[in-house]
Amino acid sequence: MNFRISGKSPAQAGLFFGLVLTADGSRLIQSRMDEIIRYRHCFVCGDQNRHGLKARFYYDGRQAVSEVTAEEDFEGYRGIYHGGIITALLDEVMIKAILALGICAVTAEMNVKFTRPVRTGEKLRLAGSIRSSKGRLYITEGTAVNEAGNICATAGGKYLEAGPQLGATLTESICRD
Repeated sequence: MNFRISGKSPAQAGLFFGLVLTADGSRLIQSRMDEIIRYRHCFVCGDQNRHGLKARFYYDGRQAVSEVTAEEDFEGYRGIYHGGIITALLDEVMIKAILALGICAVTAEMNVKFTRPVRTGEKLRLAGSIRSSKGRLYITEGTAVNEAGNICATAGGKYLEAGPQLGATLTESICRD
């Protein structure tokens, strides 16, 4: 099952980075990104969760990406975006890289390293990709970068492809809205 929906260009997606840096530091211009399906009531990506972040995620064929503005409603200390919100965004962007391939998975383990604070009002670009997979296990990595290009947080995760019963429940959640 393919969970991607309507293709959008980076400009249509509103992403402030039109470029992706490759491992060797070169730049790859993206011409099109597909929006990754979401569950409407999800705290991170749901468009009908009145308390949520309403983040939109896109897939360029290599990685999932999103852009959010650090809102004051989600600060930890005055003027500083809450680390738990950054963690939730990194979890979501990593699992979206798997979901973009039509694979339902759940978080098994995750670690986050914070390298600099994110100020409220600051735009944050998130990227997540699959590093490797073996059987039902997916190893991912994610980054949160500010507009100036500074890495604010990095993450690594292990995600387990859902078995048939859980997969059906997850698919129902995604598809019913």
